[in-house]
Amino acid sequence: MLKAKLAHWLLLACLLLTSAPAMAGAPIVAAASDLQFALTEAAERFQQETGHSLRLNFGSSGNFRRQIAQGAPFELYLSADERYVEALYEEGHTRDEGVIYAIGRLVWLQRAGRDDLPSENAPLSALQDALENHASGTTERIALANPEHAPYGVAAQQALEHVGLWDQTEPLRVLGENVSQAAQFALSDDARGGLVAYSLALAPALSERSEYVLIPEGWHSPLRQRMVLTNQAGDVASDFYHWLQQDEGQSILSTYGFSVE
Repeated sequence: MLKAKLAHWLLLACLLLTSAPAMAGAPIVAAASDLQFALTEAAERFQQETGHSLRLNFGSSGNFRRQIAQGAPFELYLSADERYVEALYEEGHTRDEGVIYAIGRLVWLQRAGRDDLPSENAPLSALQDALENHASGTTERIALANPEHAPYGVAAQQALEHVGLWDQTEPLRVLGENVSQAAQFALSDDARGGLVAYSLALAPALSERSEYVLIPEGWHSPLRQRMVLTNQAGDVASDFYHWLQQDEGQSILSTYGFSVE
């Protein structure tokens, strides 16, 4: 009986090993966190059409740039700032200079149900309210991604500098490790709102409980988002890279507010 049970468990173990999910050997994609919803949808569509799965890692573009330079096993890198891709190419970590896949936009995001959504003519007027409340002893946080390594954090800082509020809002700012985390902070109970990616504001998971207003493009440097295959890229990563440049991939990105050159 013991031998029979042992044989049964050995057979089961072999079956589990041989039927391990394809994800285990799937190429790893490093993607800026503003792509959290758009790229997930694109990867699912790609898998449906080709049968090939992908492992998506979302985070700040600057952190991924450093990790790839240090040898992280990413095969495809989608940055929210093209300069990180260009730097990796100059250092010899990528196949080529890659391509621009999208132009991002910045928005002011806040919880739904408030009666004080800023207007398009004054999209950061909410910050003045938050500053006045802070002066009277009530603090409402303002969320943005960390400008040290997140392109949308850099854009947010530039927008605040444009309206002369960068220094004034220092006591109110809470920094997300990436723009996706900043969006979560922006919708928290103690936040007035935040400066985050337009693509996140359009995602169903956030749009149902938030509202937003676009920040004028001239208030910050263009968010030119570039992707590239690393030197470790295989056929599946290469196929997805090219798929994203075709009509179907571009259509998905457009749905989430990205424009394409």
